[in-house]
Amino acid sequence: MDPKKTVSRRGFLASTASALTIPYILPSTVFGQVEPKPKTKKRIVFIAGPDSHGYGEHEHIAGCQLLADRLNALPDVKAEVIRNKWPDDDAVLSNADAVVVYCDGGELNVTDGHKDSIQKLADSKVGLAIVHYATLPPKSQQKVFMQAIGGFFQRNWSVNPIWQPTFKTLPEHPITNGVAPFSIRDEWYYHMRFVPKEKDVTMLLSDLPPASTLIRPDGPFGNNTHVRKDVFGKKLPQHMAWIYERANGGRGFGFTGGHYHWNWAQDDYRTFVLNGIAWLAGIDIPSKGIPSETPTYEELTKPLGASPANADMAAIKKLLENFKK
Repeated sequence: MDPKKTVSRRGFLASTASALTIPYILPSTVFGQVEPKPKTKKRIVFIAGPDSHGYGEHEHIAGCQLLADRLNALPDVKAEVIRNKWPDDDAVLSNADAVVVYCDGGELNVTDGHKDSIQKLADSKVGLAIVHYATLPPKSQQKVFMQAIGGFFQRNWSVNPIWQPTFKTLPEHPITNGVAPFSIRDEWYYHMRFVPKEKDVTMLLSDLPPASTLIRPDGPFGNNTHVRKDVFGKKLPQHMAWIYERANGGRGFGFTGGHYHWNWAQDDYRTFVLNGIAWLAGIDIPSKGIPSETPTYEELTKPLGASPANADMAAIKKLLENFKK
């Protein structure tokens, strides 16, 4: 090389890149470029308590897995199921967008002993859904449940009859997108305890219960003076599902249905719950609701194992067929 014809480093790199047919990018361009951040998936954590009750009832694990599978079919969602207990490490929940608790209630609630964990969720912007019997908190957690989701089941105030409400009108809200008025038999709890004056709570599923829901003797779950006064005396519509928007921007969702596993095959029922969980996580809900395939008889029954001899499988098949009509 002629020392009088030295080549600069930039020129050398450019000529070398050209010779190799590799596009040359000036270092200043490389260092000045802002690479777009990859789109992160919304993370949803289901906490499923141990299964309980009879076949097809309180199937917490199978129900959570079904809902998680439907949400995982969406392109930007990662849903996972923690089984039988509260997670050992709260870090599991620290980067979640939404947490769903579906389990038995009271001192059997998987949240028992984890008041501080629930408080952290209430103090954060993490969405929290409490489903069915889980709406009955351990006594020490009533206040934090109120802070987190705006309401809860209270003994000797709320009741848990099996009945069939008809949700004739649904309020306009993203959670009701794609959900038609529907009627379905379930163990719908009502006369829930809500925040004072129900401030910041939006009721989504409401109906006036019939007298047949209050025929049981007075007790912590079956009947009481307060509910008789409000339902029979004042004829106040009762609320089976609601949302709560915390002052800190966090969201809560309460749903008192969920006793019967087969009800996940009813499209409006399932879409409503999927919409609610998606709303908690800040997912945009399409006008037709979160898309999800109707679970088949096989998909619903396989996770439950062998059916007991007294299970009326023909009636279950008929119920699923009626849901399609």
